[in-house]
Amino acid sequence: MQKKNSTGGVIIGSSYDEARTRKVNAEAEISELELAKIRGTLCMTNDVVAAWESVLHACKAKFLALPTKVAPILATETDVVVVKDHLENAIREALAELSNYQPAIDPVRTGTASIETTDETAVVEQPKRRVGRPKKGRTIIV
Repeated sequence: MQKKNSTGGVIIGSSYDEARTRKVNAEAEISELELAKIRGTLCMTNDVVAAWESVLHACKAKFLALPTKVAPILATETDVVVVKDHLENAIREALAELSNYQPAIDPVRTGTASIETTDETAVVEQPKRRVGRPKKGRTIIV
């Protein structure tokens, strides 16, 4: 049996109806994916990555702040049990604050993440920029 040549997935000599059916099926699948994204049952990989980056950044900032917060209290302590208790309390407090952390991702946007963090960090949103050449000023010659 001889293999038929193809161009871009369409077998040469196939009917128009077969190609049209494939096109309609692909468009339907794309529409279903867009609908799932709008409903919030599907998310973009970039949004997941941005959310995790935001969470990890918040964790890093919180834990790096612990020595500054706890050092003045522990500097005068000589009892190991008291030092341990202060450290555990500070860590538990940081973890409790982080457990309420919610990065906000807009599932309708495609591939761009709008991240809102706790009151300790600012809102990060990608700026919208004009595309193309700037408009030329009009010169009127009299």
